[in-house]
Amino acid sequence: MDYTAQVEAAKAKFGELLLSQLKRVEDMKSQGDFVDYSKLDRIVIGVCGGDGIGPAITKQASRIMEYLLKDDIAAGKIVLKNIDGLTIERRVAENAAIPADVLEELKKCDVILKGPTTTPRKGDPWPNVESANVAMRKALDLFANVRPVRIPEQGIDWTFYRENTEGAYAVGSKGVHVTDDLGVDFTVVTSQGCERIIRAAFEFAKANGKTRVTAVTKANIIKTTDGKFLDTFREIAKEYPDITADDWYIDIMTAKLIDENRRRDFQVVVLPNLYGDIITDEAAEFQGGVGTAGSANIGKRYAMFEAIHGSAPRMVNEGREKYADPCSVIRAAAMLIAHIGRKTEADLLYKALDICTVTEKKLVITGRDTGVTGEEFADYIMDTIEKLKQVKK
Repeated sequence: MDYTAQVEAAKAKFGELLLSQLKRVEDMKSQGDFVDYSKLDRIVIGVCGGDGIGPAITKQASRIMEYLLKDDIAAGKIVLKNIDGLTIERRVAENAAIPADVLEELKKCDVILKGPTTTPRKGDPWPNVESANVAMRKALDLFANVRPVRIPEQGIDWTFYRENTEGAYAVGSKGVHVTDDLGVDFTVVTSQGCERIIRAAFEFAKANGKTRVTAVTKANIIKTTDGKFLDTFREIAKEYPDITADDWYIDIMTAKLIDENRRRDFQVVVLPNLYGDIITDEAAEFQGGVGTAGSANIGKRYAMFEAIHGSAPRMVNEGREKYADPCSVIRAAAMLIAHIGRKTEADLLYKALDICTVTEKKLVITGRDTGVTGEEFADYIMDTIEKLKQVKK
């Protein structure tokens, strides 16, 4: 059978894909370096509550940031800026994933703490507007998805740096059905994409006293794309002689996270997109599931930190938003504080969260009036931080 026509059609589609990716490479080449927060006279933190329970829980995280960073705020070195308008009602009214004026305000910030936002599904009362999260990642070029997993009593303190824009997901909807019997998908990496995610992982390690960065690939089999990722990792590692760099294949890495003797060794892990998606879900199970962790999306110019659960409109409809658990967005605030170089304050918040949610647990949030409110729990966290400060003295 002559497949010439099918092959030529596939080649044409592949050519279009290559041109689009080469344009993306040129755009990345024109970018500057990562922001050095230590050199900024003032850091602007945007606090964007979102919708549903978002404003209620983000308010509590903002209160804790104000408390922890009060000296820098008083000195004018840090500014907290509230940004309203990222609600489903506004987005639907303007048929925009992010209203234009809201995006303009976000771009005036250096880092952003974001509450949950509603993304309509089929059957919802809202029209199908694009996810605000996806739109924000695109608009601010937030290429690094960062997720920490901390369980001190098990010796687990992991931070995963997942590449957010390349790999198998970059062109996941642009595969080719050459014939009814043959389908081909593509995985894409670029030198620039590898370099910026890997350097972000090492810079995080350097800024936060971490001593090990681990790359995860399948470079023994996926030799071109995973090979480029691993080669780039090894070259960049030479610039950080005080940090141990090693690499594992994705299959054995998933096993070693379960190994009680080995998993304590891992600290910062950097991965291509698909592997990062899989392994961060596995890792989150150790601390109670994917809804328990804060998350970050980081670029060279901007960074956004968020809770990874939904907006829970039912709680709002039932008047229960004040009982919503703010811990995930408070963990996101801890990540934000660490990201801007305030390691001491971030460590205090992490320790207080561990005490309040795992070891001591004097107060319990149930999502209803059978438990405490988010405000009461935030007060508990700040009281615990104050006690930790006194012990340290």
